[in-house]
Amino acid sequence: MRALQTPKTYYSTKDCDLDEFSLFCSASTSAEHYPLASQVISNVLVYQGDDIRKNLSEVRDYQAEFAHALLTGPGVFVIKNFYDDTSVIDKMSEVFEQILKSESGFGAGDHFGETGELANGRIWNVFQKSADVSPDSFIHYYKNPLLLAVSEAWLGPHFQLTAQVNIVRPGGKAQVSHRDYHLGFQQPEETSRYPIHIQQMSAMLTLQGAVAHTDMPLESGPTKLLPFSHLYPLGYVAYHQKAFQAYFDAHCVQVPLEKGDAVFFNPALFHAAGENRTTDFHRCANLLQVSSAFAKPMETVDLAHICRVLYPSLLTMWHSGQVSKEEKHAIATASSDGYSFPTNLDTDPPIGGLAPETMEALLIRALDEKLDPASFEIALAQLKEKQRT
Repeated sequence: MRALQTPKTYYSTKDCDLDEFSLFCSASTSAEHYPLASQVISNVLVYQGDDIRKNLSEVRDYQAEFAHALLTGPGVFVIKNFYDDTSVIDKMSEVFEQILKSESGFGAGDHFGETGELANGRIWNVFQKSADVSPDSFIHYYKNPLLLAVSEAWLGPHFQLTAQVNIVRPGGKAQVSHRDYHLGFQQPEETSRYPIHIQQMSAMLTLQGAVAHTDMPLESGPTKLLPFSHLYPLGYVAYHQKAFQAYFDAHCVQVPLEKGDAVFFNPALFHAAGENRTTDFHRCANLLQVSSAFAKPMETVDLAHICRVLYPSLLTMWHSGQVSKEEKHAIATASSDGYSFPTNLDTDPPIGGLAPETMEALLIRALDEKLDPASFEIALAQLKEKQRT
């Protein structure tokens, strides 16, 4: 019997093939495969947020299309009116302004901007900072059931969020095309140390998104995208190469957005912030990085702290009918840890099931039982103490 040939597992920069890459990127998005999408613009799927909100009871149908688009389709889609009430966006933008004014020496720089390029302003870990500044604004912003639906479509339940504000001022230059976290932030020599199946799996551990906090006409430089580029297996090694960057610049597309719209894409999709060619328009987006329960997020977020800060407002909103059941689930998932591990199983054993109670389960239970804030803080502290080694 002839022995089976062992497939190649490790690849280097020499293995990258631009012609092969271009074959993947020459594919076209077929509207027939995405009947719930309202249109296709430059191979980018467009959905209507109002339609999804009206059909939350059948959200699985939308989630199936989202997952297909991210996995084997164009790798990107836009949701118009992701926020139906843009006053929520405006209030969070005011929070961003407060944070910007209070910070000195933080948030400077851009992963994929030129050295010393400060035109693209950042607020790092704005997720936690915004909870500190305005718990009410945080709740109204992150209780969005559409965020829950999109994130779970790609990552399943118990995902975790981080967020960074990106402000591109007039004249702000475009980023270099790239892939994103995890392996997107590694040099090709380091990425080549990972077997190809891990490189491909990495893209399934996170979801990238951007919520438009201002209108984003084409001249303001909305994100440049290369549909289907996420399908190229060696993309995490290849995107550093000049030939691939030139191909991206020649073939990328941009979709204008309005305030309250959102774009989501596979982190392996080649993309880059566009150049702001205006003289007086500041483009602002809240960049969302959603991580699988099985992955580590890019930023250290103190979810217990966020829970403590939000709990008094959330308790009032829940019992006064300001927050629906779906919204409660969305905000609980966004602001707490829904995964039991790692923990100390000596002090936190999985009594009554396969896993100990999670922070998310505690938060929901406390809300339903009308636990007062002081008692919730004690229960949360006890939970964290049990998880310590």
